[in-house]
Amino acid sequence: MLSSYLPPILVSLVGLVFPAITMGYLFLYIEQDDIV
Repeated sequence: MLSSYLPPILVSLVGLVFPAITMGYLFLYIEQDDIV
């Protein structure tokens, strides 16, 4: 019964959560001053 709900959850996870985490990580990485 739960397997019928997994595809939408995975799509929303990969399509929304992962990009959000990636953007947040890149933002924190760019904001650092010791990139040299």
